Amino acid sequence: MRRLCLCLLLLVTFVLPARAAEEIVVGVTPFPHKDIMLKAKPLLEKEGYKLVLKEFTDYVQPNLALASKLLFANFFQHEPYLENMNKEKNLKLVSIGKVHIEPLGVYSKKLVKLEDLKKGDSISVPNDPTNEARALRLLEAHGVIGIKPGSLVTVADIVTNPLNIKFHELEAAQLPRALDDVTCAVINTNFACEAGLIPTRDALAIESSDSPYANVLVIREEDENSPKAKALLKAVQSLEVRVFIEKELTSKGIVPAF
Repeated sequence: MRRLCLCLLLLVTFVLPARAAEEIVVGVTPFPHKDIMLKAKPLLEKEGYKLVLKEFTDYVQPNLALASKLLFANFFQHEPYLENMNKEKNLKLVSIGKVHIEPLGVYSKKLVKLEDLKKGDSISVPNDPTNEARALRLLEAHGVIGIKPGSLVTVADIVTNPLNIKFHELEAAQLPRALDDVTCAVINTNFACEAGLIPTRDALAIESSDSPYANVLVIREEDENSPKAKALLKAVQSLEVRVFIEKELTSKGIVPAF
């Protein structure tokens, strides 16, 4: 009995404390990025990682925070926007995988259909280069305006405007709040949904499902092949996350891209 007690005492003495889970800090915008990341959280925990989310409400700070190593990754943007930010801010950030597509939509509190636009009406569009170009191309596709060829077009590149539409360039997050002040606004799906707008129900026009603007998971170049990056991508592109997007978010305009 004494020998058994001694062995148990030695066993307790030499048992090492459990290793604390390594943190993966990811910057996200609230919807749907935070929701998708929360679905991936338990999958990362099984791999020994603790997911910590930092929320942002703009499209500039998440990349600056990532470049400054305040984050390990961020999840809020599409690749054309990332490429433009890398060029403008001299950042070294890379996409490691596509997650979902958020089609841009045209919304209004004054019109029932886009064809009801009249001369002198006003439209708000995002003021960041890639989303402004997307918004203008969407309006062009529906015959509202004509634009010069090019990727990062702005209102200055409009060549035909038969209704003399007045354009207002605003920060993307401000667009839903501007709906009372304009005839229409072209709004990103995440900000539309935060404002209670459902793209498939409320949008007068919407980007097609083959849009090239898939939202991507982004990290610094130096971390591209790290175990943490591989674990994060595996969790976010898991079957569990795909099913979650298809069942819970597709009705709100969110489409899986993996």
